[in-house]
Amino acid sequence: MHAIYGGKNPHPQTMIVGGVTLNKDLTSARITEFQNHVTAAQTFVNNYYLPDSTYLLSRYKDYATIGASENLLAFGEFPQSSSEPSSLFMPRGIILNQATKSIQPVDVNNVTEHVTHSWYSGSNLNPARGKTVPNYTAFDTSNQYSWIKAPRYQGQPMEVGPLARVMVGYGKGQSAIVAAVNTFLQKTGLNLPAMYSTLGRTAARAIETKVIADAMVSWASQVRASSQSTSAMPNRKAFTMLSSGSGIGLNEAPRGALGHWVNFSNSKVTNYQMVVPSTWNFGPRDASNVPGPVEQALVDVPVADEARPVEILRVIHSFNPCIACAVHVHDPKTKATYKTRVL
Repeated sequence: MHAIYGGKNPHPQTMIVGGVTLNKDLTSARITEFQNHVTAAQTFVNNYYLPDSTYLLSRYKDYATIGASENLLAFGEFPQSSSEPSSLFMPRGIILNQATKSIQPVDVNNVTEHVTHSWYSGSNLNPARGKTVPNYTAFDTSNQYSWIKAPRYQGQPMEVGPLARVMVGYGKGQSAIVAAVNTFLQKTGLNLPAMYSTLGRTAARAIETKVIADAMVSWASQVRASSQSTSAMPNRKAFTMLSSGSGIGLNEAPRGALGHWVNFSNSKVTNYQMVVPSTWNFGPRDASNVPGPVEQALVDVPVADEARPVEILRVIHSFNPCIACAVHVHDPKTKATYKTRVL
């Protein structure tokens, strides 16, 4: 579906800020093909993915008390108008201490990245002023032991991803999410607190897939071919870049909240920092020695067979890790990490 409009997936090269590169990309044939794929995906999700997930999770109810999560962060996604964050289909918000009905607004000034237990030099800064300076020492769990920084919101570790999106949406009364969560809980005989677990984290991934698939059918029907586009619904909007300034981009990647912070001067980038979803989830302990979401979730996980610790894997897999960015090449002789400049 992505490739129909984007030309390739991932990293489409035919998209630009504001819309599609060429109006002729939006043909009636492509729109119909996209709509057919959307409907097929919706049918699969509603008839197989969600029912199968619901049944399987009902057979593993013990995981409703394993791999707990306390704090959730969602930047929100799918704006329905130019008004953000109020028009976001998947709402933006913060949940602290599992208080689902007390959704707090997101203030990016409250985000800091700790490096106390990471192989980076520097201090704990907001990404707008952040630095990424590798400083490998040795693997020492009492000191530095990770290439991942430790993001914090108001000093608290935050889980991001499907569970955060679903629970923030539920707490803010997003009707489609509320209905899907309540249906899942009714069919499994679980209560709302059970969602803050390995089971709930896995359920949320299926629940949000249904919610998005249903919405996509409606959204796809709103796309018009280039010849049918009107000034009220243009295919793209002109955008002019400033020569100097700063900016913040917040959205939801599949694995969770994704933030970009950029400073630029004389049309050149002077500093660029990203805080990606798996950094939020898999970050190490912070300056106060508080562990990140995954480390917290692994505490007291019961293991039936130490030679086959599948229980640990189930908890980790529920976060859907993507930590290739945490793999670095280090020369133990020269104590150097390698950089590549692309000119």
